[in-house]
Amino acid sequence: MEIIRTVNRLREATEEAKKKGLTVGLVPTMGALHAGHISLIERARQENDVVVVSVFVNPTQFNNPDDLRTYPRTEEADCEKLEGAGVDIAFIPSVEEVYPEPDTRVFDLGPVGEVMEGAMRPGHFNGVAQVVSRLFRMVNPDRAYFGEKDFQQISVIRRMVELEGMELEIVPCPIKREADGLALSSRNVRLSARQREVAPNIHRILAESVGLAPAISVADVKARVIDSINAYPEMEVEYYEIVNPADMQPIGEWSQAGKEAVGCVTVYLGDVRLIDNIKYPL
Repeated sequence: MEIIRTVNRLREATEEAKKKGLTVGLVPTMGALHAGHISLIERARQENDVVVVSVFVNPTQFNNPDDLRTYPRTEEADCEKLEGAGVDIAFIPSVEEVYPEPDTRVFDLGPVGEVMEGAMRPGHFNGVAQVVSRLFRMVNPDRAYFGEKDFQQISVIRRMVELEGMELEIVPCPIKREADGLALSSRNVRLSARQREVAPNIHRILAESVGLAPAISVADVKARVIDSINAYPEMEVEYYEIVNPADMQPIGEWSQAGKEAVGCVTVYLGDVRLIDNIKYPL
């Protein structure tokens, strides 16, 4: 595995691969790697000749400075995991390398970027679009891999790709979970022992709610999920929306969602913000 820290060397390496007719898969990460990231890498490994993983905590997508400051950074452990997963190139740049000058671009992400995370974290998705568009230009991948835990983010990235006229395949990959159902997240390391015990109830409550649809109304399912999670004194729901995955817009009736709806939740467990989602087959 080659560890690359400059954009020039990254471009050289990927252009070299492309000239040989090799396909390139990119897995963008913010590090603090876990089995969820490794599953994306495994998928990329199966489908491409060359696998590039970026490890970069992107400052422009954090609207909360404390969240940026406390985001786990574990470069040495990350490199060991990447090596073990058969990654060809680990791109680990400095902020100055990615942003030699401030990125002032504002993307017209439309409705997919305005709800849920877009509403709660102003500027977050614009920052995601900034960094991902830069990575795509640097690597020129055939495919890029993203976990469905960040369900809305995948729609935002597809919209950015359309706006920028880029040609690559965005590959969504299923959520990886602990044995007790908790969605894998780099933020999980910040949970106390008690919080870690309570956290799997988020997925349990979501999974149980699937059996209610479409027999009871969208509003009632939402209310039951929110009340059940908030019944734990350690947890507080920031939002729970049931959306049409085609445009990420909240639905009022099950009939508005076609073959399936997706329930997206954000929960504060102490000061740790956890996200998860579930699919409602209709």
